[in-house]
Amino acid sequence: MSIDAAVHGDAGTVEPVVSLRLVDGSKVRRPLRLAQAREVVAAVPWRATRSAKGQTHFPGFYWSATTGTHVIYESRLELARLLLADFDPDVVAIAAQPFGLKASVDGRVRRHVPDFLLVHADGSAGVVNVKPAGRLADPEVAEALDWPRRLIEAHGWGYEVWSGDDPVYLANVRFLAGYRRPGLLAEALLAEVLDAVRPGDCVTTLTCRMGRTRPAPAVKAAVLRLLWQRRLTTDLRCRLDGASPLRAAS
Repeated sequence: MSIDAAVHGDAGTVEPVVSLRLVDGSKVRRPLRLAQAREVVAAVPWRATRSAKGQTHFPGFYWSATTGTHVIYESRLELARLLLADFDPDVVAIAAQPFGLKASVDGRVRRHVPDFLLVHADGSAGVVNVKPAGRLADPEVAEALDWPRRLIEAHGWGYEVWSGDDPVYLANVRFLAGYRRPGLLAEALLAEVLDAVRPGDCVTTLTCRMGRTRPAPAVKAAVLRLLWQRRLTTDLRCRLDGASPLRAAS
């Protein structure tokens, strides 16, 4: 059966379709029921980010430790959600502007491009749409986010509308993201710092103790790298500073 024949059911009704842009620049269409997360993450963003004079949002490119590539975002709020996805050890793949969705909803042809598709370690996938909390009370915005939810959840993918998180937590993750790139610190140093953690240690006590034999700035950088990797943990809902208690991840 051709794609067009699959898209148009036996009764001539149009079923939901996703459109993907491939690395070679070509485009493919799939009925939503045939869409696979691995094909989506192998594609390139359906919609390119762009800047224009006077625009009120701030798009850009973020280098993701999860993907090892740059991931686009269209606003600072999207960047915040992208940071959290990159920090989440359960997320193994991230696709931005992953596909175009087209469907007939209540007699109207509707189109939608999600903000992100996240793939998790267990193979499950979820679509994330980012929207400021103040806009969710708008009935038109709420409806525009609801019809994709129904279709995507029926397909077996998760669906999330994200409007923000605890500012302290976001600030801490944003700071730790500065230590996300591999190769900046020797693995031997990271292992040594991790092995040196004792009950009751905080960032300052560990850094001072190890700083007797190692450069203190390198030790502190290693601590922050280990926190990003989740090999060390602390309560990131509290302000991260020298007094933050440290624990080796179990």
